[in-house]
Amino acid sequence: MSLIETARLTKKYNGNAAVDTVSLSIREGVCTALLGPNGAGKTTTLNMLTGLIKPTEGEIDFNKNYAGDRRKHIGYLPQYPKFYGWMTGEEYVSFSAELAGLSKKKAKESTNKMLSLVGLEEDRRKKVSGYSGGMKQRLGIAQALVHEPKLVILDEPVSALDPIGRREILELMKTLKQHTSILFSTHVLHDAEEVSDDIFIMKKGKIIIEGGLSELQQKYQQPAFFIETEKAMDNWLSSINEKSWVRQSKLDKKKLTLTVEEVDTARDALLKDPMLHKLKLLKFEVAKTSLEDLFMKVMR
Repeated sequence: MSLIETARLTKKYNGNAAVDTVSLSIREGVCTALLGPNGAGKTTTLNMLTGLIKPTEGEIDFNKNYAGDRRKHIGYLPQYPKFYGWMTGEEYVSFSAELAGLSKKKAKESTNKMLSLVGLEEDRRKKVSGYSGGMKQRLGIAQALVHEPKLVILDEPVSALDPIGRREILELMKTLKQHTSILFSTHVLHDAEEVSDDIFIMKKGKIIIEGGLSELQQKYQQPAFFIETEKAMDNWLSSINEKSWVRQSKLDKKKLTLTVEEVDTARDALLKDPMLHKLKLLKFEVAKTSLEDLFMKVMR
């Protein structure tokens, strides 16, 4: 069942379309990733969904089971959230809850619940100015969830974090999937593969690829070999590229990704190739191309 849908959603600035006739359907109860490079129109799309900006054209429909202004059913964490450093984490989330219309009693109850959910219970009385980047992102997610929305929208939630903070937020998002629907934007497809169920890829304001994660993996992932050698393989690769079972090759110094038509045929031929053995193999791995390879291909 769809939670929110758009039809030909468009936003123009000075006659130029930042978002161009985007039609998408966000399913309830799943995590959806909106992918694309910087400038693709992701943030503009999210800002229209949240009601922060009005579309130039098109429609946005929220599930009719949830009556009233859709904004009360949505929680939002912008890419660059602002915090009051002199507040404690508890004060900030409680303040956000009351802004969302909760009574003081309900705001306190929900604040306690959300701070526990995001792992900030022990730091609740610490000043926000003393929070790390990852802690601030978790605090931002807590405020987005404090009024118990049906959909939480996260704009680039891990882009500014160090590896530890990024891992904390990704793990938290896996937990949040059990509590609410999630729509998040990112330009890192690996993150999308790790936590999302559905994926939309944007380029120059348009949706160019969409579908469930497993569906896209089945459709676009291809069998491949990852090969690494001690010696340069340029000359050897020239002859291999002529083989009928080779789809594509990508050489990075002495590391090769070889996409093939059929694994068994390619493996037999490679392992029997005396020229390859003379290059002194360091790595020979059978795998599949990642969706990131697809992402990079369509963004060129």
